[in-house]
Amino acid sequence: MPKILLVEDNEMNQDMLSRRLQRRGYDVIIAVDGQEGVAMAQAEAPDLILMDMSLPVMDGWEATRRLKA
Repeated sequence: MPKILLVEDNEMNQDMLSRRLQRRGYDVIIAVDGQEGVAMAQAEAPDLILMDMSLPVMDGWEATRRLKA
């Protein structure tokens, strides 16, 4: 089952997206800020990352730069 990391701080968006993805057969893990997203991406090695760009602690742009590096 493909694993998707959803990096999203809005609970309504987390709930809606994770339920839709799970219904389609994806394993969804959730991070609530960019720093947690980077840590989870390194630890969990997801197949795909869906990244919100406006996040607390570390924004999505910086988190993406760190993951690409």
